[in-house]
Amino acid sequence: MASGADQHSSIPMIDLGPARTGSEEDTQRVAKELYEAFRNVGFAYVKNHGVPQDVVDEAFLWSRKFFSLPQSDKDKAPHPPKAWHHRGYSSVGREKVSQMIFDEESIAAARKVPDVKESFDIGRDDDAAYMANVWPPQEMLPGFREFFTNFYEVCYAAEMELLKLVALGMGLKKEYFMYYHENKDNQIRLLRYPTIEEDLLRQGKAERIAAHTDFGTITMLFQDDVGGLEVEDVREKGKFSPAPYIPNTAVVNIGDFLMRWSNDELKSTMHRVKAPPLAKGEGESLKGKMTRERYSIVYFMGVDMEKTVDCVPGCWGPERPKKYEPVKCADYVNMRMEALY
Repeated sequence: MASGADQHSSIPMIDLGPARTGSEEDTQRVAKELYEAFRNVGFAYVKNHGVPQDVVDEAFLWSRKFFSLPQSDKDKAPHPPKAWHHRGYSSVGREKVSQMIFDEESIAAARKVPDVKESFDIGRDDDAAYMANVWPPQEMLPGFREFFTNFYEVCYAAEMELLKLVALGMGLKKEYFMYYHENKDNQIRLLRYPTIEEDLLRQGKAERIAAHTDFGTITMLFQDDVGGLEVEDVREKGKFSPAPYIPNTAVVNIGDFLMRWSNDELKSTMHRVKAPPLAKGEGESLKGKMTRERYSIVYFMGVDMEKTVDCVPGCWGPERPKKYEPVKCADYVNMRMEALY
């Protein structure tokens, strides 16, 4: 059932449990709730999303193990030089998340305020993958590759359920979006935000992640309890509200590709990671105060790279023309990647 997720958040809470175990009527109701959340807000807290909590907890343990390695060891699994090859380890300051800027001058200006984070990116792990994975040596972190290869499959199963519900909520056959996601061209991103002076974050001299939208189909985020994620109010540009950690949920949001695909019916909403919310009584003397390090794990869902999409049926017509031309997923992704590195 959809409900307010938190007294400080306008993001609805949706329980997928009834859609998994209930009647067809329950499934349709949950699908409509999910559709309304994505149409009106672009975000939802999702319970019973299909990734067991003990598996999520183990994923965070592995993430901490990787990022706690010496820098020289992490550098043995480097992100390749090409921007589009989004795999492996990126050190603090290498990537700058930007919002739809592609000219060199604008990108250079954005990079003047660094994103203080490090990341590790993983895709499907097979010879036919569009981008080959870059793993740390097995002897350096035994079990890491095996765990995240399995985690990827668990997330993919959850993805299929979400895509089915979104399709049903839009009045489509449940298989509609699933067909475009058969090749598992998705991405897991492990993120660590190091401890940093809160003053630098609040004054805008450094950022954790600048305001941006995601550019895939749908994103599923698992976050720790540190806080800092903020989501823009779709009715008031520039106003951001906290999206705090809620146990046993994932934060799920629409990406630019699905917004485009739906002729802007579903919202790809701006979000960012700032300094964690201040506790009561804080704020008078932040100088020198260090914020806690933050960890998150993101699963980005993407259309099969070789497939071309056109506007979703029901999202266009004589009085609602298509806003976008058909686009091949690989072409779109490569364009967006070039601005990141």
